[in-house]
Amino acid sequence: MRTTGLRSPYDKVGGLVFFGRLLDKLRLKGQGDFPSQWETEVSIAADGRCVRFLRMSYEALEERAQQGGSDDELLEWCFQYGRRPSNEDIQIWNAFMTKRGWRDDASDTLEQAKINAGLRHRADIQTYFDLLEAAEVYDAEPNPR
Repeated sequence: MRTTGLRSPYDKVGGLVFFGRLLDKLRLKGQGDFPSQWETEVSIAADGRCVRFLRMSYEALEERAQQGGSDDELLEWCFQYGRRPSNEDIQIWNAFMTKRGWRDDASDTLEQAKINAGLRHRADIQTYFDLLEAAEVYDAEPNPR
């Protein structure tokens, strides 16, 4: 079953992967609909990477998102008060984020996260984005740990 209110990490806003998902999470949090199991340490999670890439603080973006605005308006706000990455910077960001966990320093933690999610048997899950997608549509079939 798909998690309500979160788009795919692969979806792009202004050319950036993950940013729209971050906004979805901030909006849900502001509405009081943010499940506690989604809480992560922002300094190490993709949310933190995203705001650091834009040279923003998580708290500032969270506050701004609660004021409303479209995805594009919020991204433009980040560009104004953080930084506006070049097209090459965005290409590098997208490549890094979409491949995170595949043959890199996060491969071991990805494997453990797959086990924790009951998805150890899924060889097609090779990145954290793949795991997010799979975990959100995972049907409660028997856990093959």
